[in-house]
Amino acid sequence: MLLDWGHGIVSRDPEVLNGNLVFADTRVSVKNLVDYLAAGDTLDYFLEGFLGVSRELTVAYLEMSHKVAEETVGVSASR
Repeated sequence: MLLDWGHGIVSRDPEVLNGNLVFADTRVSVKNLVDYLAAGDTLDYFLEGFLGVSRELTVAYLEMSHKVAEETVGVSASR
C-alpha cells in the first residue's frame, strides 16, 4: 500500500496549470524537473531557472519519488 507521500511537497489543483502536479505553493510543474534531469541538466541548473522552488523541496520530491517507486515495485530481487 502506498503511504501518504507528497503533502507539502507537491499539489494538484484543476485551476493551477490545468491540474498538473506542481511543487507545493508554486506554479512549477514537477515534470519540468524530470525533463531537466532527463536532459542531463543539473539540479542547480533547474533551480536557477525556477527561483520559486527550493533545493529542499526538489530533494524531498526526489526522495518521495524513490520511496513511492520502492513501495510500488516491492522488494528487489536478490543480488
